[in-house]
Amino acid sequence: MTLTHKAVTFDCTDATVVSGFWSAVLGRPVDTQPMPPSEYFASIGLTDGSGVGYMFIQVPEGKTVKNRVHLDLDADDVAAEVARVIALGATHIHDKDEYGMQWTTLADPEGNEFCIGTPHH
Repeated sequence: MTLTHKAVTFDCTDATVVSGFWSAVLGRPVDTQPMPPSEYFASIGLTDGSGVGYMFIQVPEGKTVKNRVHLDLDADDVAAEVARVIALGATHIHDKDEYGMQWTTLADPEGNEFCIGTPHH
């Protein structure tokens, strides 16, 4: 048996809001198939074969602690990308310089953390 990566899933209160934020951040449209987006479920990239898919699923409980898994995104111009995603609704949490790497930690409109850093090749 071989496993393949289908999607990264975000628990949220309103899947339409969170998927819209991530659509703008990633420059990828919210899927309209297999079903149109709603407050209960939305997705990005599940059917178009364009890379990693993302699912947004409404859950009854809110976020209460730090994410144990999060997205790390690379940017050639970290400051510009941080400013852009803040303008889209992200919240700045902190800047880090550890282990020989620098990154900025942010949160999406429902508090899910993610990082933007410089690519290390």
